[in-house]
Amino acid sequence: MKRIIFLQLLCAIAVVANAIDVNEIRIRDPFVYADPTDNTYYLYRASSTPEGFGGVEVLTSKDLKTWTDPVNVLALPADNWLTGPIWAPEMHKVGDKYYIFATVNGDVIWKREHEGRKYEMRGTQIFVADSPKGPFKAFDDRLPATPVGQMCLDGTYFHDRGKHYMIFCHEWVELRDGTIEAVELTPDLQHTVGNPIRLFCGSAPEWSTGRTDDGMGRYYVTDGNFLYRSPKSGKLFMIWSSFINDDYALGVAESLTGHVTGPWKQIDTPLVKSNSGHGMIFKDFSGNLWIALHGPNSPSGAERLKLLPLVDDGDSLKLKQAH
Repeated sequence: MKRIIFLQLLCAIAVVANAIDVNEIRIRDPFVYADPTDNTYYLYRASSTPEGFGGVEVLTSKDLKTWTDPVNVLALPADNWLTGPIWAPEMHKVGDKYYIFATVNGDVIWKREHEGRKYEMRGTQIFVADSPKGPFKAFDDRLPATPVGQMCLDGTYFHDRGKHYMIFCHEWVELRDGTIEAVELTPDLQHTVGNPIRLFCGSAPEWSTGRTDDGMGRYYVTDGNFLYRSPKSGKLFMIWSSFINDDYALGVAESLTGHVTGPWKQIDTPLVKSNSGHGMIFKDFSGNLWIALHGPNSPSGAERLKLLPLVDDGDSLKLKQAH
């Protein structure tokens, strides 16, 4: 009996030793999925494979405070359209399948001819699995869901009026005034339906000041869009990030029709005014609402997971005030 108890203690010590405190998690563009089937939180972040291809890994937690070591759940196939770093992986359950929406970068260079500037190609690609633990696989065509040949990123999923949508950012590096756009997806999320529609530009809210880049003029970033429908009022909100001068802020927009296609009205005051990179919203198992984001936004390597309590009063989204 003593031997059994001793072994159990060793196992318990090993589990504690492998636990990662929430304040120690280095991450950009965090995404938390609360799985009610096992009361587990899944935190997805970008990784890389031994071959140097882009990948995604997941950490799990029961309390949002301590997390397990990461486990790889996605590796880009060698014949993918691009195989470089992954940004901003999101995981959504649709029907009985699980889908990762991930921004894939690569060494294919796209050139803005009228400015003579070069950038890496990127776009959002969708991957599918039978479990939130993966493994997630690419669809047969190995192509992005965003338009090939355009600089796009940060695709997210939303279901509205019986239709499946991906909402994504069309990059400022191509447009100068970046946009947020939506495109309909087929029910299996393998193909797009029709062309993307523009929802709004990065310069739309009064708080978005833009930035000046190397004397080439002002540009406006669109980043980290995520949609949330209030169960209290049915209103549809979108959180997204851009700059106030040199600081990253997280703002809110509301659809005036309550549907993805808008039109969208910008809320005058940002939800978070500083160090608020790429947020998303989730509800914990006690019914509390949270925003997950990374902060600070720079320098690279300093980013950590930040969980901020959120209040939905039906008419607006606000950060919960500490007492």
